[in-house]
Amino acid sequence: MRLDIYQRAEHDGILSYLAVPEGKPIPQEAINTDWQPAIKALEVDDGATALPQYHIERPLQQIGDKGYAITGLKDM
Repeated sequence: MRLDIYQRAEHDGILSYLAVPEGKPIPQEAINTDWQPAIKALEVDDGATALPQYHIERPLQQIGDKGYAITGLKDM
């Protein structure tokens, strides 16, 4: 699966990330003017259980459930 990754600044210079399927818009419930494009068309293995560089756990499950996957800030 190919994903588009967006980022936004959080507290203390930490970045959070949001992933959506390539070419899809950010779903309405996650729209935030702070999201900036970071990576386009990132190839992700269909069996990926995490995207550690973006602090995203269960990306494909999150996308299946919500239409997007997001950083878990509690783990940062």
